[in-house]
Amino acid sequence: MDPAPNPSSTAGNGGLSAAGATATVGNALTPIANACVSGGNGAAAADSADNRSKNLQQVINSVDMTLGLLHQLYLTVSSFSVASQLPLIQRLNALVAELDTMQKLAENCDIQVPMEVVNLIDDGKNPDEFTRDVLNSCIAKNQITKGKTDAFKSLRKYLLEEIKQAFPHEVENYREIRASSAAESKRLTQSQSGLPDGDVKVKTEH
Repeated sequence: MDPAPNPSSTAGNGGLSAAGATATVGNALTPIANACVSGGNGAAAADSADNRSKNLQQVINSVDMTLGLLHQLYLTVSSFSVASQLPLIQRLNALVAELDTMQKLAENCDIQVPMEVVNLIDDGKNPDEFTRDVLNSCIAKNQITKGKTDAFKSLRKYLLEEIKQAFPHEVENYREIRASSAAESKRLTQSQSGLPDGDVKVKTEH
């Protein structure tokens, strides 16, 4: 009796072996798998952001609860009497328990707070002052940078005027090249941002 034909030899004669079929199907499914992985990564990132927001909100709620307990404790101590001894102990225990809860919740929050903000809070000041100081510092640095930029523009204009007296033809060619390059860069920017292509206004050289 003749032996049954070998699947591998059949594939060599024009058929498709099991390994070849598996590889082909695997290659066909690779883009789908990659898309699923990308979608999974996006969903995981969204879930991670939701978890961070939820953890932060839990810490905020715990801080609010602690402040409320401290206020109640202050009222109890300020008007302390023998009858208020039991409520005082209960509120102290509640405060300790809430502080423990706050510490555990804070372990799930990874938020970097500048030390300047902490120092302002310790000094009894508004932490918004830190934001104001940072903005004022940025404005001051921006003005300095703008001044340097304007100085370089003035220097460039002066040099072009001086060079034009000696090499007028070369300066005109330079300005034409710059205008053409600026127009092309603007067209590329419009095409990449999806803006409709139209007339391009190019700033002339001075």
